[in-house]
Amino acid sequence: MAFRVVSTNHTSFTVSSLDRSVGFFQECLGFELVSRAPRDPAVIQRITGVEGADMEIAFLRAPGHTLELIEYKAPATKGRVEARPCDTGFAHLAFNVDDVDAVVAAIAPFGVKPIGAPVAINAGPNKGRKVVYVRDWDGVTLEFIETARQ
Repeated sequence: MAFRVVSTNHTSFTVSSLDRSVGFFQECLGFELVSRAPRDPAVIQRITGVEGADMEIAFLRAPGHTLELIEYKAPATKGRVEARPCDTGFAHLAFNVDDVDAVVAAIAPFGVKPIGAPVAINAGPNKGRKVVYVRDWDGVTLEFIETARQ
């Protein structure tokens, strides 16, 4: 192989409002805002292949990971993805937590809702853990996996 992957840089989601999404990740999940700024539209258009692209990006530091949130100001023709977990191309980000039920209670005031009730896993690498998928107002899906309680 001519190259090797040396580390993960970030995970990214496109959101409808940076103010709302950054607020949720900071206030509810405790992430640290690292930077927030617009990008040069000419450069973004070349990177993304989206003609007329104009965006603002926020980077947040999560425990052990960096999260990028992007709000496109243009083009006016931007749409919305309505993917289900079974649809090809669907993506989610998973976090280990100490209490899944506490997560479900904490996200409710922000308008983030569980897709289903927390479920105890009885097989595979998460055996013995409780798991819940949640979805925000933009369709961004997060998974919270309860680590074994001490």
